[in-house]
Amino acid sequence: MRSLTCIVCPIGCSLSVTEKEKGELEVTGNRCPRGAVYAVEEITAPKRVVTATCRLGPAGACSESASQDPILQRMRRHGLCDPRRLPVKTSIPCPKEYIDELLKTIYQTQVKPPVKRGDVIIKNWKNLGLDVVAARALD
Repeated sequence: MRSLTCIVCPIGCSLSVTEKEKGELEVTGNRCPRGAVYAVEEITAPKRVVTATCRLGPAGACSESASQDPILQRMRRHGLCDPRRLPVKTSIPCPKEYIDELLKTIYQTQVKPPVKRGDVIIKNWKNLGLDVVAARALD
């Protein structure tokens, strides 16, 4: 028997999963059918939405080669212009066994602004139908 807390909705049901004959899984403690689906998936093929950051390449207005405008210099000094990393996330949950490899790919990826929130940074990674998208817009 395995115990889980359901994360599908805010109720947070305490689930118990037991394996029956022929490898069938029985879920108890769920208040809705989504809890049973979650428990079976978590036991058989766990997946997670992955959030991370990727590197930024040179940008236009706030790059080092930009004009010597004192306002731009101040923005650059305080990290308000061209942050060093772009937050990204997966469009669908990633199988747990691929997460480390996906993170390596994300960390090696360099993006050049401008970027809109939702822009695809990595398309169809490993043919899993999984895209890595920007979680923030950068000009």
